[in-house]
Amino acid sequence: MSLKFTFRLFLLYLLFINYTLSAQKTKNLNGTQIAFLSDVHLQDLFGGFSDSDYKGVLNPKTNQYALVRTMSSQLHSTRIFNENYFAFLAALEDIAKRKIKYVALPGDYTDDGQPIHVRGLAKILEQYTQKYGIEFFITTGNHDPVGPFAQESGKEDFLGKEGKSQPIYSKDGLYKPNLNIEQPVVVTADIAKMGYLGITDNLKDFGFHPNKINKFWATPFSNYSSENYSFDKALESAKLANRVYEVAPGYEVPDVSYVVEPIDGLWLMAIDGNVYIPKKTDGDPKDSKSYSEASTGYNNVLSNKKHLIKWVETISAEAKKRGKTLVAFSHFPMIDFNDDASAEIKELLGPNKWQLNRVPVEEVAQVFADAGLKIHFGGHMHINDTGVRTSPKGNTLVNVQTPSLAAYIPAYKLLTLKKDNVIDIQTITIDNVTRYDELFDLYKMEYQFLESQNNKDIWNIAILKTKNYHDFTDFHLKELVRLRFLKDDWPSDFANFLLNVSAKDLLVLANIQADKDFDFILKNKEQFHKEWKEAETKSEQVLVKNKIRKTDFNWSGNDLLIDFYRFRSADELALADVGIERAKQYRVLSDLFLEGSKSDLSKDNLIQKKMKLFLIIFNKFMREVPADYFSVDLKNGEVKSLK
Repeated sequence: MSLKFTFRLFLLYLLFINYTLSAQKTKNLNGTQIAFLSDVHLQDLFGGFSDSDYKGVLNPKTNQYALVRTMSSQLHSTRIFNENYFAFLAALEDIAKRKIKYVALPGDYTDDGQPIHVRGLAKILEQYTQKYGIEFFITTGNHDPVGPFAQESGKEDFLGKEGKSQPIYSKDGLYKPNLNIEQPVVVTADIAKMGYLGITDNLKDFGFHPNKINKFWATPFSNYSSENYSFDKALESAKLANRVYEVAPGYEVPDVSYVVEPIDGLWLMAIDGNVYIPKKTDGDPKDSKSYSEASTGYNNVLSNKKHLIKWVETISAEAKKRGKTLVAFSHFPMIDFNDDASAEIKELLGPNKWQLNRVPVEEVAQVFADAGLKIHFGGHMHINDTGVRTSPKGNTLVNVQTPSLAAYIPAYKLLTLKKDNVIDIQTITIDNVTRYDELFDLYKMEYQFLESQNNKDIWNIAILKTKNYHDFTDFHLKELVRLRFLKDDWPSDFANFLLNVSAKDLLVLANIQADKDFDFILKNKEQFHKEWKEAETKSEQVLVKNKIRKTDFNWSGNDLLIDFYRFRSADELALADVGIERAKQYRVLSDLFLEGSKSDLSKDNLIQKKMKLFLIIFNKFMREVPADYFSVDLKNGEVKSLK
């Protein structure tokens, strides 16, 4: 046997061994599950202050003190502050019952990174680690930390005695209460906003620092690879002083991104997407107030955190070389989360509405797809969504938006690794939550006080009659639309039109030929009697053709608006509340209106034009990529519904 032939046999043997080891890793990973819980916004309802005797407000139902925010504050906010505490526990219990061992939290796990809530979170996670062996992996959100360094803070909307608001601040003099409607200020350092140092020190056991049981752990600043890895090297690399970069000349801030291998063959990449850009050149580099907030996300990564992209490229290449499955998560989305309706939203509402500044530019997805990412889990927007982008180079990235447990619909994402580089992703809703109504007696007290003050924007007390957490979050969304979104988001003429139009009117207007404004037509039906009758006849024919009973077309414009927000927040999960038949009616109306409206839409002030844009957006919300239960082929980025 020749030496050349022997060498070839040896090479074939090495290839066989490498293939066998890779296949073994794939086999070992098959069935491995990771849960993603984003935007928990935990407030420790039963935590104690370390430097104050204040315990909160006494709950007559339990005879226990609780640190509670007012119902008014949470019904004007995009997130629930109180009941999500119980929802978080319910989600963890569900995860434990499913025997899931790996849980990722893509940021905003506390509401503002205050010591009392960070301690409360750590205590809960430690309990589930000890009892069920669950490993938690955390990355940063724009609420934890709020800035790169610690800062004084507080809230004026905690609930106090007599139903009044209770201000709690970290320093005396930060807030002067109106004692007619508020209690005197409680001062405690435990309500200040922690910076990176405090948060990573308190939560170091949940991914921010290496664990001896991990196979590999590294940061963008590590000087080792998985080949020459050691735990001691990782410990040194984990020190915050070794995890900083210059975001702008003279301004050094932390980046606590990391990659970890909790089980052979799986690499979890926790990306710190926070970018704190200095507001001016002469600010104090150690003062968080010198920096703009981080909520914009990856658009600022492209400009001010480029080392992160290079690191993702390096880790992705090493993962591919060593046969590892790489799953990335961070707080911010990498792909348009508006079902590609952002252009229409901007045209309808303007550039400064609907948090359009948080929509990542197309370059974000292209850059990270070309850097090697295949799958990324994000949060931040409190919505359920799936986005897919393929770069000009042919690389595909799938971005999975994880819903919040503090908003409609409360849920988490469950990833299951399958064979042949395929993953299944299921959305697990948290509908029933033990103790979700525990604080309702306190809210009744608050409501009575607001009534006594003749409050104009008083919340609807019917929310206290909801039967489960799902219904509670749905009611929260409805109140949010009524108390905040209608006024803040929409042009007043269009909002008034929607609130006063019926389903049958919209069906007729979709077929009307007059060039007058819809609102004018509705108020002067006699003048358009002929056109109205002709359009009414066509509308009835449409209903018959689509097998829709006329009596079922009985919803209001307000119902349409509520369902619009439901689909925007929950994607196909919204069908649980909207109903399949109602959704069908919306699609028929949308198609009819978009195809049949003959009005002159060049006039920007016409309700017709706004209605058309509204329905284009609504259609995209209802008809985009699967977001409930689906598979992703990591080889080509193909997304398939599994429903």
